[in-house]
Amino acid sequence: MDKRRTLRFDKVFAVSISSSTFGECQGIARNISAGGMFVELSDPLPLGSAVRVHFTLPDTPGEIVARGEVKGHYFVNFADAGGPRSLTGMGVRFVGFDEGAEGMISGRMGGSRNLH
Repeated sequence: MDKRRTLRFDKVFAVSISSSTFGECQGIARNISAGGMFVELSDPLPLGSAVRVHFTLPDTPGEIVARGEVKGHYFVNFADAGGPRSLTGMGVRFVGFDEGAEGMISGRMGGSRNLH
């Protein structure tokens, strides 16, 4: 049983991560909810780091900027048609949004558990 508190939007899309301490980097979001996201990065930022995540969602006007905190580091092994693979990343918990972006995300999370 999935015990997550919020619905997930399982799509892959580019994000820009900025931190006053660690600068800017580019990542790949692999999962997003109203409460946070998983970001694939080769070198995740330290746990507890305050970040801003910049991204756009399909059919959503403008850029969304979420303020967040790095809550976890992950190393994922998996296999696909190309054989064994792995990726590294971090879980970011959202703590706020700039200029009403929370409504844009919440509006996309309605309906079923996973939106494909």
